[in-house]
Amino acid sequence: MATMKTPNFEVPEQMREFAETSVDKARSAFDEFMASAQKAASTVEESTTAMQSGAVDLSRKAMSFAEENVANSFDFAQKMIRARDPQEILQLQTEFLRSQMTALGEQTRAMGEAATKTASDAAKSASEMVKPK
Repeated sequence: MATMKTPNFEVPEQMREFAETSVDKARSAFDEFMASAQKAASTVEESTTAMQSGAVDLSRKAMSFAEENVANSFDFAQKMIRARDPQEILQLQTEFLRSQMTALGEQTRAMGEAATKTASDAAKSASEMVKPK
């Protein structure tokens, strides 16, 4: 078999420089993409953490209010058992309803404020993370 000689093949210097520049630009673009993706993931995590914290607070408030309302109902039941006449029962009923309506209004306001704060904190956390620096 005859051996064939292959001519020396050289990549021109301009071509090599162009390829290096292209690879460097691609690497830089990828690094920027990854930094943005990591920042976005971090934003989601922080926003989720803020929402979870707020949800725990809301849950605790709801349990506290439920406990308070049940205790008030038991106190009312005790008073009703001890009532001596229909007039006292009517008076106890009126007082209980008035106090419960006031308490429920305050509880609703407190829950609304807590829910608003939770949503606001989560939105603030997310917007701070995406602000250009």
